[in-house]
Amino acid sequence: MAPPQLLLLFLATATAIVLRVTGQGTLDSTGFISIDCGLPENSSYVDVATNLLYVSDAGFTETGINRNISAEYIQPNFAKRYLNVRSFPDAARSCYTLGSLSPGSKYLLRATFMYGNYDGLNKPPSFDLYLGVNFWTTVSIIIPDLSVLVEVIAVVPDDFVQICLVNTGSGTPFISGLDLRPLRSTLYEQVNATQGLVLLHRNNLGPTDNSGLVRYPDDPYDRAWNPWLNMEVWSEISTDKEVQGIPNVHLEVPSKVMQTAITPRDGSMSIDLPWDAEPNHVYPMPGYICIMYVAELQNLVGSSSVRQFYVTINGKSSLPYTPKYLVSDALQNLQPHHGFMEYNASINATANSTLPPIINAIEVFSVISTANVGTDAQDVSAITAIKAKYQVKKNWMGDPCIPKTLVWDGLNCSYAIPDPSRITAINLSASGLSGDISLYFSKLATIEYLDLSHNKLTGTIPDVLSQLSSLKVLYSANPNLCSNGNICQSTKKTRDSMLAVYIAVPIVVFLVAGTVVLFLFVVRRKKVKSNVKRQNGVGHNQMQLENRQFTYRELEVITNSFQRVLGRGGFGYVYDGILEDGTQVAVKLQSTSSSQGVREFLTEVKTLTKIHHKNLVSLIGYCKDGNHLALVYEHMSQGSLEQKLRGKDQNAGSLTWRQRLNIALESAQGLEYLHKACSPPFVHRDIKTANILLTANLEAKIADFGLLKAFKRDDDTHVSTARLVGTHGYVAPEYATALHLTEKSDVYSFGVVLLELITGQPPILHDPQPINVIQWTEQCLAQGEIKDVVDKRMRGDYNANVAWKVMDVALKCTAHEPTRRPTMTDVVARLQECLRIEEEQD
Repeated sequence: MAPPQLLLLFLATATAIVLRVTGQGTLDSTGFISIDCGLPENSSYVDVATNLLYVSDAGFTETGINRNISAEYIQPNFAKRYLNVRSFPDAARSCYTLGSLSPGSKYLLRATFMYGNYDGLNKPPSFDLYLGVNFWTTVSIIIPDLSVLVEVIAVVPDDFVQICLVNTGSGTPFISGLDLRPLRSTLYEQVNATQGLVLLHRNNLGPTDNSGLVRYPDDPYDRAWNPWLNMEVWSEISTDKEVQGIPNVHLEVPSKVMQTAITPRDGSMSIDLPWDAEPNHVYPMPGYICIMYVAELQNLVGSSSVRQFYVTINGKSSLPYTPKYLVSDALQNLQPHHGFMEYNASINATANSTLPPIINAIEVFSVISTANVGTDAQDVSAITAIKAKYQVKKNWMGDPCIPKTLVWDGLNCSYAIPDPSRITAINLSASGLSGDISLYFSKLATIEYLDLSHNKLTGTIPDVLSQLSSLKVLYSANPNLCSNGNICQSTKKTRDSMLAVYIAVPIVVFLVAGTVVLFLFVVRRKKVKSNVKRQNGVGHNQMQLENRQFTYRELEVITNSFQRVLGRGGFGYVYDGILEDGTQVAVKLQSTSSSQGVREFLTEVKTLTKIHHKNLVSLIGYCKDGNHLALVYEHMSQGSLEQKLRGKDQNAGSLTWRQRLNIALESAQGLEYLHKACSPPFVHRDIKTANILLTANLEAKIADFGLLKAFKRDDDTHVSTARLVGTHGYVAPEYATALHLTEKSDVYSFGVVLLELITGQPPILHDPQPINVIQWTEQCLAQGEIKDVVDKRMRGDYNANVAWKVMDVALKCTAHEPTRRPTMTDVVARLQECLRIEEEQD
């Protein structure tokens, strides 16, 4: 294949934009971020090749030095970005942070480097590049005036991404430019939450001059398609007609790229496209993805000519393929090729073919893992706020704990795989800190040691720090720091405080006396009302409800003496019934063996009279007749989601991927309503597929509110419960072990439901030993792809990229630490985005 120098020669331009480009018609570059590294602060310019805006990198990184390349290396064809660099001589790791991203979306990130002897040392360096906490590539500069480009396509899990340069001892890291381009989720299906693609080559085959370089605006994603034509062995064929893509197959290769192609010369019936493996210290035997784009450029209709070929890569052959006229398609491997240092993609005509093979364009990528998890999000947020407050100038860049060799100075971390790393100790002794002690220290939930001695801290020591029993804090040699707020006040403040006391005491005495009188009056009135109620025969626990109250005899008539059983739960059997007006209902009758008592029954009735949402089952009425307790609900003709996925329903395998997505979203909306729209907010405590019921149209509604728990105040972070309730396999670990209940406990249970929808597996598998579906899924994904865990009954009829997105939501929901789980509002937004992508493909 073409040498790297040729491939990179034409990429001496780079672009940047955060705005819509003027003069480009309807073309939209919203979301583009393009940075000229080393450009003076507040500077910008428009790139002449693409009409895109370049901006300075001053707002994207906190360190580094701006330098210009040596004049002797400047060439007339250089893009402006290659005239200057930012170098990082003083840090082991230096990072750029790009924000305002869409979490879980695919992005193309490109970094460019032109050494140009900017430092006068004539020693081109080598250093590592990281995408967040995941190794991207090693940048090795060989020729001073040759630009080096590295590109990765990856899913970004957060609303920001960091690109970090790491000094490996082989020269000072530097950078010339940095680009970010959002991609459609349907592009590059090999990319998912745990796997990215690093570009080796991207070629536009066939053009005979430099006009064959195709970029933005011809490519809306600003991919650079470098021209390549070996005149000795290939001939060019071309067309001026537009080449279109296959409907619903999102390849999105520019027509300009597909309008040229190569065929072999001299009657040969094969094309060879070789490349060499590029190993590094992280991937000594990298795997490769090869994507070959083909379109027939000659109209063979009505002729006897046939063009048919197959592709062989290092002994692995594809099926015979016939390209379509003016329609672009791709031949690609979904699983990486491994195990060789040299590769050759050979395109060979079949025995039936009268014409030689053709190929229009090619991309070759190496595969990298993006599965490494950074430090706990709450810890990162807290330590970042601490860094900003005190303007810490240590090596505090990138992730605080990952990789272990680059832990921030003064920090100790714990590593409990697969959980995120946590900050356990901070030493900021003699660090020039001033001002009060930040409350963000208390947000570090696992911190055990904090040294703030020998600084210039002032004010009082926050009480919240002393409440952390496992935390040891050193405050010595901070002369203006006080452990008691009274000691910290000046004499004047003390006098002012005493004056305030003299004024306040009489007022307080008056208010207390008035409150006592009012309290006695209210108590007396309540007693009178209570006596009146008892005289009228109204019991203390009887509830005044708007819903209809049935007698037990009426329930016998409605259910035809409880003839048809719909299901059974912890409360008792559920029977089919019909009201006098023909309305079909479900009657939930308490059994004598039910563990749910009158209190939980009344809780469910009282709650259901107050909450109303399209994705919560509606209560029609209730029965409290002697010892008979029953609830009358709207009838859900399709039963429960559990029955649909695994029960006796003969149509259990009929749920399509779209239906599962809709059920997931509707269930999430119902749960979000309980968490966010109710006052006080509620925790369901028993979210499971058996408690998600389906209407005739497969609309999902959450049921069974007998275990509902309210948060009584807005500032409640959790409630402690006297006993564990819920269903095995769905209960969050913090609730199971410490009875620590939050809204995130429901989020965990919902994550299990999502995994059931994706995999079709129960919450606990026997494989052959019991294993929960979370561990089972993670083990399968570690060894294979999404198709290895997706429910086989869907017969592969699903969008793999959307499945990865939903899987990512599910795994985040089931994170061991509650703080790492999203809120249900976040979950609803992510699922809405997944459904939108599905609908766009229709």
